[in-house]
Amino acid sequence: MNFKDLVLYRIQQLNSAEKFIFINVLCFIFPKLLESLFFLLTIPFDLFLGWFELSSEWSVLLFQPWSLITYSFIHSGFFHLFWNMYLLYFSSRLFLNLFPARTFFNVYFLGVISGGLTFLLSYSFFPVFQNSTPTMIGASAGVMAVFIFMCNYTPDHEVRIILFNVKLRYLGLAFILLDVIQIPNGNAGGHLAHIGGACLGFLYAQRLQQGRDIGSSFERFVTYCINIFQKKTFLNTVHKNKTVSKKATSVFKNTLEQKKIDEILDKISTSGYESLTKSEKDYLFQAGKK
Repeated sequence: MNFKDLVLYRIQQLNSAEKFIFINVLCFIFPKLLESLFFLLTIPFDLFLGWFELSSEWSVLLFQPWSLITYSFIHSGFFHLFWNMYLLYFSSRLFLNLFPARTFFNVYFLGVISGGLTFLLSYSFFPVFQNSTPTMIGASAGVMAVFIFMCNYTPDHEVRIILFNVKLRYLGLAFILLDVIQIPNGNAGGHLAHIGGACLGFLYAQRLQQGRDIGSSFERFVTYCINIFQKKTFLNTVHKNKTVSKKATSVFKNTLEQKKIDEILDKISTSGYESLTKSEKDYLFQAGKK
């Protein structure tokens, strides 16, 4: 087994959350490589990255609606990525023991959207943010949604923190309090987004315990979009295959016609035109008109 096959095999062995973490790592590495290329070509990289960051202005979101999702795949540095992915890995191991992967992604992406909307609403509502239009990146809102979901769904589950066992309910509370007290100390919009994601995770777990999956509508919408894309791809493939089939048929037909013409011409050179039958003369006449 060569190195490429080994890597592909290892990736296939990952669960859904681990594959998603791998995608986030790739989304961190690729822009860094691209940034180096942009630097060498003296192209402003921030303009390119701005298409994927979440702006605090609603007018920008109107023209870049995808940024409500794509901002979560961008990280400012290694430790920003590392701690988000570490907490996501920890939370996903607990999550996937109880729920299918589709529920995990529902909670995560609804947390991303909830955190993004909380960020936008905060900069529209709170006076302290007036005349300030930053952008936001990072998966923290989605990660917090998954983490707080588990803290609420299995609050008495204990995890080992260095020398002590701590119940998830207290760990989740500590994370939320840390975000609240850090709001005045910088990255206020980011901390508010974390809280928005956490609220989504809490609400999702509450409703699920009552027998209602609030992510089902979101899941249906995503499935609908995927089906449209797959249908379009399928139709394009069918159309392409039909075109190729028509061309192949045309080539085959032309080859047969040319072969028959050559046979008639050979007969003329050997025995003369008068030796042709009426059908051969008619065929040669029709071929000459094309």
